[in-house]
Amino acid sequence: MTRRIYKPMLAKVAAEAFNSKDWVFEVKWDGFRAIAYVDKDAFSLKSRNGNELKQNFPELEELTHLASGLVVDGEIVVMQGGKPDFQSLLQRGQAVSPLEIQRQTQRSPAIYIVFDILEKNGASLLELPLVERKKILRESLKEGSNVVLCDYVEEQGEAYFESALKRGLEGVVAKKKTSIYEEGLRTGSWLKIKRLKTCDCVIFGYTRGEKSRANTFGALLLGLYNAEGKAVYVGKVGTGFTQQALGELTIKLEKLRAESAPFAPEAGDAVVWVTPKMVCEVGFQVVTRDLRLRMARFHNLREDKSPLDCTLDQIVEEKNMGKNSEKLSEYASKRNFQKTPEPAGGEKAGEPLIFVVQEHNARRLHFDLRLERDGVLKSWAVPKGIPEDSGVRHLAVETEDHPLGYAGFEGTIPKGEYGAGTVKIFDKGNFDVKLWEKDKIEFTLHGNRLKSRYVLVRLKRAGEKDWLLLKGKQ
Repeated sequence: MTRRIYKPMLAKVAAEAFNSKDWVFEVKWDGFRAIAYVDKDAFSLKSRNGNELKQNFPELEELTHLASGLVVDGEIVVMQGGKPDFQSLLQRGQAVSPLEIQRQTQRSPAIYIVFDILEKNGASLLELPLVERKKILRESLKEGSNVVLCDYVEEQGEAYFESALKRGLEGVVAKKKTSIYEEGLRTGSWLKIKRLKTCDCVIFGYTRGEKSRANTFGALLLGLYNAEGKAVYVGKVGTGFTQQALGELTIKLEKLRAESAPFAPEAGDAVVWVTPKMVCEVGFQVVTRDLRLRMARFHNLREDKSPLDCTLDQIVEEKNMGKNSEKLSEYASKRNFQKTPEPAGGEKAGEPLIFVVQEHNARRLHFDLRLERDGVLKSWAVPKGIPEDSGVRHLAVETEDHPLGYAGFEGTIPKGEYGAGTVKIFDKGNFDVKLWEKDKIEFTLHGNRLKSRYVLVRLKRAGEKDWLLLKGKQ
């Protein structure tokens, strides 16, 4: 029987540590994420991008003596001085010859830290709550010399985070007690909390080196993929390299030279483009308005991660878009903030709720209705405009959420950009909500022009995004 292959569940970025009785908190280990498939006479250890790792970490076959009929999720680490040493781990992953693998196994033994269980005796456990899965895991897997169960604490996330930092660790991962295991998804039920912001970026090219770097390179050009799979430039990194890393990277880059340019380079840069096959982890201070990593510093290569996993939502969540920034990842992925004057974020505080109706002269003239809800502007495109008479119905097509700062936006979106055309404010103000349900919204606008009750009703038989907007009776 062919064994099912699972994709690891992913964590979103959280801005800071927190306390909550509804969450558990684990150490964030700096290692290789791996899912282990364990039977008495069969063993497989798959990386995030599906590569087999067991040949590089033979000591982890100890799992077959500790359990059987399990699929478990965890992190492979190499410990040096009481904390994970990623460079030593990277060397383990790059070893090829059996002799070198044996030598490194003795010198830098790996530990597999197990934190979840996905399957037992052929039965999927994905739909069980996290705390129940952890209970089954403890009952099903013994610890060994190279296999340990991940400890966690409940509720006290802030103190645990500070303790992790004092131990020289990256941070913590917060997980909802009730969370099911959502394969390959980054839903917000798991959160990673680190003091130093980092991002896994794809290397798309490099600038030519000068002076002491004349034989290597100046800086790496970094990019991330948006929701449509298009590469988005997020800046350069030219610091953080050892001399050894510079030499090794130069050799790798030379083998990947390419002709095509995935995005426009910065003015004045002489760029050598490469095939996007390499991923590196980069530390940074902040994300600028045009989605550039400021004060970027190279950490290491991540050969355990696929370039296609390096998506824009890693840094969209770092921007100042408020606590509901994950809702704006679709908005950000459709825009190049280097070219469009549209706001990348912006958040107001307090009541009352705001609305805006914008006249959008794009490919076709239409009006955009935007209503504040849960920290963003819920948005609909209304081709025929806001109804002026009671009982008149106009089609309203739901679009992506916009940041609250968009309520004040007027300007021209350049040709070639998403939504190209002029945007003018038709009316804005506050509104009251009488009803907000999945398929029906009733509200009263208090603007300069619009001072009436309106109703949005979802057209269930039409497309999922299609609604009717009508002016209600006073």
